[in-house]
Amino acid sequence: MLDWQQYIDIADKFQHKARYEDREDLRQEVVLRLAEADRNNGHKPDNLSWAYRIASFTVYQYWRSYYNRLNGIDCGHCSNRQRKECKAKDLYSKCPRAIEVESLNKPIADKDGNLTEFGYLLADDNAIDLEAWLDAKRWLLGCPKRLIQIGYKLYAGKPLNWSEHKYLERYRQKEAKKIQLALA
Repeated sequence: MLDWQQYIDIADKFQHKARYEDREDLRQEVVLRLAEADRNNGHKPDNLSWAYRIASFTVYQYWRSYYNRLNGIDCGHCSNRQRKECKAKDLYSKCPRAIEVESLNKPIADKDGNLTEFGYLLADDNAIDLEAWLDAKRWLLGCPKRLIQIGYKLYAGKPLNWSEHKYLERYRQKEAKKIQLALA
Protein backbone atom coordinates (compact mmCIF):
# COMPACT_ATOMS: atom_id res chain seq x y z
CA MET A 1 0.00 0.00 0.00
CA LEU A 2 1.31 3.42 -0.94
CA ASP A 3 1.19 6.39 1.37
CA TRP A 4 0.01 9.94 0.74
CA GLN A 5 3.52 11.28 0.24
CA GLN A 6 4.06 8.90 -2.66
CA TYR A 7 0.76 10.04 -4.21
CA ILE A 8 1.92 13.65 -3.95
CA ASP A 9 5.35 12.85 -5.43
CA ILE A 10 3.76 11.13 -8.42
CA ALA A 11 1.24 13.98 -8.88
CA ASP A 12 4.10 16.53 -8.79
CA LYS A 13 5.66 14.80 -11.80
CA PHE A 14 2.45 15.24 -13.82
CA GLN A 15 1.10 18.62 -12.74
CA HIS A 16 3.32 20.55 -15.19
CA LYS A 17 1.34 18.99 -18.06
CA ALA A 18 -1.70 21.13 -17.30
CA ARG A 19 -2.30 24.81 -17.99
CA TYR A 20 -0.60 27.01 -15.40
CA GLU A 21 -3.81 28.07 -13.65
CA ASP A 22 -5.06 24.44 -13.45
CA ARG A 23 -1.91 22.75 -12.17
CA GLU A 24 -2.91 22.60 -8.52
CA ASP A 25 -6.33 21.24 -9.46
CA LEU A 26 -4.77 18.54 -11.62
CA ARG A 27 -2.36 17.66 -8.83
CA GLN A 28 -5.23 17.18 -6.37
CA GLU A 29 -7.18 15.16 -8.94
CA VAL A 30 -4.21 12.80 -9.47
CA VAL A 31 -3.77 12.33 -5.71
CA LEU A 32 -7.48 11.59 -5.32
CA ARG A 33 -7.53 9.07 -8.19
CA LEU A 34 -4.45 7.31 -6.82
CA ALA A 35 -6.00 7.05 -3.36
CA GLU A 36 -9.24 5.66 -4.81
CA ALA A 37 -7.38 3.10 -6.90
CA ASP A 38 -5.20 2.03 -3.98
CA ARG A 39 -8.26 1.63 -1.77
CA ASN A 40 -9.95 -0.57 -4.39
CA ASN A 41 -6.94 -2.71 -5.37
CA GLY A 42 -8.02 -5.75 -3.33
CA HIS A 43 -4.74 -5.95 -1.39
CA LYS A 44 -2.69 -6.86 -4.45
CA PRO A 45 1.08 -6.31 -4.34
CA ASP A 46 2.11 -2.68 -4.80
CA ASN A 47 3.58 -1.71 -8.11
CA LEU A 48 4.31 1.90 -9.04
CA SER A 49 3.58 1.34 -12.72
CA TRP A 50 -0.18 1.38 -12.07
CA ALA A 51 0.16 4.69 -10.24
CA TYR A 52 1.96 6.33 -13.16
CA ARG A 53 -0.61 4.95 -15.60
CA ILE A 54 -3.46 6.37 -13.52
CA ALA A 55 -1.73 9.76 -13.35
CA SER A 56 -1.16 9.71 -17.10
CA PHE A 57 -4.82 8.87 -17.73
CA THR A 58 -5.91 11.67 -15.39
CA VAL A 59 -3.86 14.14 -17.47
CA TYR A 60 -5.51 12.77 -20.60
CA GLN A 61 -8.98 13.26 -19.08
CA TYR A 62 -8.05 16.81 -18.04
CA TRP A 63 -7.13 17.78 -21.60
CA ARG A 64 -10.14 16.01 -23.08
CA SER A 65 -12.54 17.83 -20.75
CA TYR A 66 -10.72 21.12 -21.42
CA TYR A 67 -11.17 20.65 -25.18
CA ASN A 68 -14.83 19.74 -24.65
CA ARG A 69 -15.40 22.90 -22.60
CA LEU A 70 -13.87 25.05 -25.33
CA ASN A 71 -15.31 23.38 -28.42
CA GLY A 72 -18.32 21.49 -27.18
CA ILE A 73 -17.31 18.24 -28.92
CA ASP A 74 -14.32 15.98 -29.57
CA CYS A 75 -13.32 13.22 -31.98
CA GLY A 76 -14.90 10.60 -29.71
CA HIS A 77 -18.30 11.81 -30.93
CA CYS A 78 -17.42 11.35 -34.62
CA SER A 79 -17.80 8.26 -36.77
CA ASN A 80 -14.77 6.26 -37.92
CA ARG A 81 -15.27 7.58 -41.46
CA GLN A 82 -15.22 11.18 -40.20
CA ARG A 83 -12.08 10.54 -38.15
CA LYS A 84 -10.30 9.06 -41.18
CA GLU A 85 -11.29 12.09 -43.26
CA CYS A 86 -9.98 14.46 -40.56
CA LYS A 87 -6.73 12.50 -40.40
CA ALA A 88 -6.30 12.49 -44.19
CA LYS A 89 -7.01 16.23 -44.56
CA ASP A 90 -5.41 17.23 -41.22
CA LEU A 91 -8.60 18.90 -39.96
CA TYR A 92 -7.92 18.43 -36.25
CA SER A 93 -7.39 22.13 -35.58
CA LYS A 94 -10.53 23.00 -37.60
CA CYS A 95 -12.92 20.25 -36.58
CA PRO A 96 -15.98 20.32 -38.88
CA ARG A 97 -18.29 19.30 -36.01
CA ALA A 98 -16.86 21.58 -33.32
CA ILE A 99 -19.08 24.24 -31.81
CA GLU A 100 -17.61 27.60 -30.92
CA VAL A 101 -18.62 28.70 -27.46
CA GLU A 102 -19.76 32.30 -27.31
CA SER A 103 -18.78 34.53 -24.43
CA LEU A 104 -21.61 35.92 -22.33
CA ASN A 105 -19.67 39.19 -22.16
CA LYS A 106 -19.65 39.61 -25.95
CA PRO A 107 -21.13 43.02 -26.87
CA ILE A 108 -24.25 42.90 -29.07
CA ALA A 109 -25.52 45.97 -30.92
CA ASP A 110 -29.26 46.49 -31.37
CA LYS A 111 -30.94 48.36 -34.28
CA ASP A 112 -30.41 51.71 -32.53
CA GLY A 113 -26.68 51.08 -32.05
CA ASN A 114 -26.87 50.50 -28.29
CA LEU A 115 -24.42 47.94 -26.94
CA THR A 116 -25.59 45.23 -24.55
CA GLU A 117 -23.74 42.20 -23.25
CA PHE A 118 -24.94 38.90 -24.72
CA GLY A 119 -25.66 37.44 -21.26
CA TYR A 120 -28.28 40.11 -20.51
CA LEU A 121 -30.27 39.16 -23.62
CA LEU A 122 -30.83 35.52 -22.60
CA ALA A 123 -34.24 34.75 -21.11
CA ASP A 124 -34.42 33.15 -17.69
CA ASP A 125 -37.30 30.68 -17.41
CA ASN A 126 -37.08 30.69 -13.61
CA ALA A 127 -37.19 34.48 -13.23
CA ILE A 128 -40.03 35.94 -11.21
CA ASP A 129 -42.30 38.38 -13.01
CA LEU A 130 -42.38 40.96 -10.23
CA GLU A 131 -45.14 43.08 -11.74
CA ALA A 132 -47.52 40.11 -11.96
CA TRP A 133 -46.41 38.84 -8.57
CA LEU A 134 -47.16 42.15 -6.87
CA ASP A 135 -50.46 42.66 -8.65
CA ALA A 136 -53.02 41.90 -5.90
CA LYS A 137 -55.96 41.29 -8.22
CA ARG A 138 -54.05 38.72 -10.25
CA TRP A 139 -52.85 37.02 -7.10
CA LEU A 140 -56.36 36.81 -5.68
CA LEU A 141 -57.61 35.06 -8.82
CA GLY A 142 -55.39 32.07 -8.09
CA CYS A 143 -55.70 32.20 -4.33
CA PRO A 144 -57.66 29.50 -2.44
CA LYS A 145 -61.05 30.71 -1.16
CA ARG A 146 -60.30 29.54 2.37
CA LEU A 147 -57.20 31.73 2.42
CA ILE A 148 -59.29 34.75 1.33
CA GLN A 149 -61.75 34.06 4.16
CA ILE A 150 -58.85 33.91 6.64
CA GLY A 151 -57.56 37.21 5.24
CA TYR A 152 -60.92 38.92 5.74
CA LYS A 153 -61.07 37.55 9.27
CA LEU A 154 -57.59 38.98 10.03
CA TYR A 155 -58.55 42.30 8.42
CA ALA A 156 -61.65 42.49 10.62
CA GLY A 157 -59.53 41.80 13.71
CA LYS A 158 -61.24 38.52 14.57
CA PRO A 159 -59.12 35.77 16.13
CA LEU A 160 -58.28 32.67 14.10
CA ASN A 161 -59.09 29.21 15.37
CA TRP A 162 -56.39 26.51 15.48
CA SER A 163 -57.16 24.96 12.04
CA GLU A 164 -57.20 28.35 10.31
CA HIS A 165 -53.92 29.27 11.95
CA LYS A 166 -52.31 25.98 10.79
CA TYR A 167 -53.70 26.40 7.24
CA LEU A 168 -52.22 29.90 7.01
CA GLU A 169 -48.88 28.69 8.38
CA ARG A 170 -48.66 25.79 5.85
CA TYR A 171 -49.55 28.13 2.97
CA ARG A 172 -46.88 30.65 4.01
CA GLN A 173 -44.22 27.90 4.21
CA LYS A 174 -45.19 26.56 0.78
CA GLU A 175 -44.94 30.02 -0.79
CA ALA A 176 -41.61 30.70 0.96
CA LYS A 177 -40.17 27.50 -0.56
CA LYS A 178 -41.35 28.58 -4.04
CA ILE A 179 -39.64 31.94 -3.62
CA GLN A 180 -36.42 30.36 -2.37
CA LEU A 181 -36.34 27.95 -5.34
CA ALA A 182 -37.00 30.79 -7.75
CA LEU A 183 -34.19 32.89 -6.29
CA ALA A 184 -31.68 30.01 -6.19
